[in-house]
Amino acid sequence: MKKLSFVLALVAFAAFSFTNPVAEVKTYSVDASNSTVKWVAKKVTGQHDGIVTMKEGSLEYTDGMLSGGSFVVDMTSITVKDLKGNMAGKLEGHLKSADFFNIEEYPTATFNITKVVPRGVKGEYKVEGDLTVKGITETIKVPVIKMNEGEDGISTSESITLVLDRTDFDVRYGSGTFFGNLGDKTIFDDFELTIDVSAK
Repeated sequence: MKKLSFVLALVAFAAFSFTNPVAEVKTYSVDASNSTVKWVAKKVTGQHDGIVTMKEGSLEYTDGMLSGGSFVVDMTSITVKDLKGNMAGKLEGHLKSADFFNIEEYPTATFNITKVVPRGVKGEYKVEGDLTVKGITETIKVPVIKMNEGEDGISTSESITLVLDRTDFDVRYGSGTFFGNLGDKTIFDDFELTIDVSAK
């Protein structure tokens, strides 16, 4: 009787293993030198643009599909590209100050993927995650991410574009939403990020 029970247990385990195969999980490390984050901020009288460096990160694939990931951005690396010399340095210093991103207290920003939904096309996903800037976390939805997976790793096949409200992260300097009579000194709340990711 004991022998029969043991055999039945083996058969049940084998059946369970066959119907519930172990998922194949692969983790890729972000190649910061080949990943870019470009920003554009607009004001009444024009706009400025620049870059910020991705410090580190990872992307997780389960059974060949994106399933998670996280990123760390080096806020101390904020660079202005549309200005030169002292003008660029002055704006960079202001963006790093407590008026804007306060890099001394908050040297990094993070994004952690919390949900991935395939869009029905290979390599395309909808993603939801937690973005933390200046210690404030907001849920961000990315409607389309297009990824290529190859022998050398993975990368975005098209740039990811996000439009964020800086005041959600207590960056209020020059905001017409919080300060009146700014006139042509008003800086718009929305800013745009264009992101390209490469990972190995």
